[in-house]
Amino acid sequence: MAVTLEISKDSEEWDNLVEKSPHGTIFHTWKFLKIVEKHTNSKLYPIIGMKGTTPVGIYPLFLQKKFFLRLVFSPPPHVAVPYLGPVIVDYDKLKQSKKESIFINFQKAVDEFISSELKADYVYISTPPKLLDSRPLRWVGYEIKPLHSYIIDLSKGIDCIWKQFEKKLRQNINKTKREGISVEEGSKEEFERIYDLLVERYKEQGRIVTVSKEYLCDVYNSFYPENIRITVVKYMSDIITGSIDTYYKDILTSWIGHTKTKIKNIYPNDLLRWEAIEWAYENGLRYYEEIGAGVEKLCTYKAKLNPRLVVHFSATKHTSIVSKMAEDFYFRILKPTYTKIKLMKKSYDGTKNSKKR
Repeated sequence: MAVTLEISKDSEEWDNLVEKSPHGTIFHTWKFLKIVEKHTNSKLYPIIGMKGTTPVGIYPLFLQKKFFLRLVFSPPPHVAVPYLGPVIVDYDKLKQSKKESIFINFQKAVDEFISSELKADYVYISTPPKLLDSRPLRWVGYEIKPLHSYIIDLSKGIDCIWKQFEKKLRQNINKTKREGISVEEGSKEEFERIYDLLVERYKEQGRIVTVSKEYLCDVYNSFYPENIRITVVKYMSDIITGSIDTYYKDILTSWIGHTKTKIKNIYPNDLLRWEAIEWAYENGLRYYEEIGAGVEKLCTYKAKLNPRLVVHFSATKHTSIVSKMAEDFYFRILKPTYTKIKLMKKSYDGTKNSKKR
């Protein structure tokens, strides 16, 4: 039976489908998608794939119009969302033949919708972790590239995780504790300070933060404290760095923050990461995720945590040489030079240089 498509208007049904899939992330939830739509001058198409009367997947798409171009994103740029794309319901419970037939037919139906209804000149999709099959996208003409993040499995136990850190990293954390550095949970005031620190740090490097404060405030107001955790590092009563993390289902994701400090010979960001891992473990989460494993300078540092490398994929498609030329002009010339928050993969957000903060 073919997969047919519906445009969802039911937020509760949508979120239930996100919850039932191993691929569903906080970024797929209805509230998050509507916030992204509001702040990106996009139109959201929350697609549900149906086999008969049974939902088999969801696929959020955002349509943007730039000059004479019609651009479709999942996720759109400038929102610090590392992945979105398709979600297949109950994927891990299916036999391989079912997994493949559902995903292949779902992707074909979505691609036809993008072509015939949205009339897209350019499409960018970043698939979520745990959806390791990129073939259905490649088979309908997308160019596929690998993207990477890091995962630490917390089920190994906190003592085991600590021992598996590089020795130098453990020494840095212990030294930072001895120097009177403290890590504290915060709320709106600390959240805003973390953003201000990002702006200050980027300005020092001649760059700009392209994720708006208004957007992040909407995320905070919608998800704190159920799915957002704010932590700051204080030294002599001053906030010197901090992190805005998400937690959803069984995973805590280090999302925004960790700005480099000017204080020498102490390591506040090492301590900040360790505290987040401890918190996630103590609160029953299964995984700790670090975004940014596709940037060489960052992965050299983050690999000291001894994480596991996780692969997901970007998929791009152009309808003509003209649209490819127009895309190059838009992404390389019209966009400002910047490094993304959390230094995500440059191919979907226009980053031109990825220096360590």
